Amino acid sequence: MSEPKEKITLTAEQETLMITLYCKTLGAPKGVFPDEEAWKVVERIDYDFKRLKVKPGTRLTIFIRAKRLDDYVRGFLAQYPDGIILHLGCGLDTRFFRVDNGRAAWFDLDLPDAIELRRKFFADTERYRMIASSVTDLRWLEQIPRGRPVFIAAEGLLMYLTEEQVKALLLRLREAFPGCEIAFDAFSTLTARNIHRADVLKTTGATVHWGIDDPKEIETWAPGIRLKEEWTFFQSEDIQKLNLGVRLMFGLAGLFPAAAKAHRILHYSLS
Repeated sequence: MSEPKEKITLTAEQETLMITLYCKTLGAPKGVFPDEEAWKVVERIDYDFKRLKVKPGTRLTIFIRAKRLDDYVRGFLAQYPDGIILHLGCGLDTRFFRVDNGRAAWFDLDLPDAIELRRKFFADTERYRMIASSVTDLRWLEQIPRGRPVFIAAEGLLMYLTEEQVKALLLRLREAFPGCEIAFDAFSTLTARNIHRADVLKTTGATVHWGIDDPKEIETWAPGIRLKEEWTFFQSEDIQKLNLGVRLMFGLAGLFPAAAKAHRILHYSLS
């Protein structure tokens, strides 16, 4: 007898976690993003993924984004194998199982409803913990040990905050973990203003608040903040593994700087 499937009841912003889960499993090109743990979650959820109306371009950017953030974490752990990883807005992502090195301390954070759902599939261990909190309620930082190198990944999260909330978060991370690194994806201001027209956001009702055009602007928020990389999806080697039509679509869009910077990943050091 098969296990009963879990019913999903989430807010608009929380429901976007179903978009990322879909794109890493049902929506990912075969063999490009194998994620066995994510598939196990999908098989146990009672949810109509078709209602999300996720377009091919969105599916591509989400699994490419996930792979790039995985690469950042792997690179950090290669340098600091006993470091700390903070995954903000983790949703149902299975990055810990994809990149864990067997030594790092890992903290997955999301809103209480999302963590309650996550606990149906995963459990805390000595090195892996889930924290139920809004990322803007900065008291959650008290649960993170000090004195070890820290890397923060925020995937599909900061655009749903206001600029004031993003700034407060980064400055507090800088204060709590001097020299830490953070990587997150960000929209341009034009994309942030118009993304509400996308079918997938119409379906969930989520609202985007923040976009940024010049990533160097964040360096002015406090001394020691340094942009390490601005990475666009057009730089991904995985595009070459896709069919000709998709490669042409990305190739043409990449000729226009505004298109390339509409959605990209930013990597900072917060010293």
